[in-house]
Amino acid sequence: MVSNNLLKRIIVSLIIFTSYFTLSLFSFESVKYFITIIYILIVVEILSNFKSKRYTIILYLSISYLSLYLIDFDTKNLIKFNLFISIIILFDSFSYIIGKIFGKTKIAFSFSPNKTLEGLIGGIFFSFIISIFYCIIFNINISLYLILFIFLIIFSSFIGDMIESYFKRINNLKNSSNYLPGHGGFFDRFDSLIFSILTYSIFNNLI
Repeated sequence: MVSNNLLKRIIVSLIIFTSYFTLSLFSFESVKYFITIIYILIVVEILSNFKSKRYTIILYLSISYLSLYLIDFDTKNLIKFNLFISIIILFDSFSYIIGKIFGKTKIAFSFSPNKTLEGLIGGIFFSFIISIFYCIIFNINISLYLILFIFLIIFSSFIGDMIESYFKRINNLKNSSNYLPGHGGFFDRFDSLIFSILTYSIFNNLI
């Protein structure tokens, strides 16, 4: 059952992110509209399935979405933004995979009963190491600033996941919807992005 769900998760993730990376190479500006569609679909899920704190969730989404427009989608920023997206994907994917295979120690402060310490550590480790390799391949200077950036996005991804888990818990929901096989809904799939994009925008503009 787990392997079947994992296979669906991998296939859907590959479709979504292959679409994203293809689009970003064709027209980086259009990425903004791609992400806008994702936010709209999440709002639809919230209005359809969430009863408690519904408008708080929409406010949270709105603040996150506004931060999207502080980001310069100029082609010169493509490599850095793709690094940002890659960190989120890697952390989410490896946290899930390592947690499913080796996870035994539940995270006490997690709003999600399936989150494990092993999954969290695996997600941090692999997302950091592979992100460094990404930087080497694309000749990005590895500095204290870059390491801080990577860890801030990893931390933000985890917080975004926890926020979404909290909202689902108070609404007695396992998934935000059943639109995406292996994931649940769009809020489930992009929970890390919603908070992280706010962090990315602030980090980019203030630091």
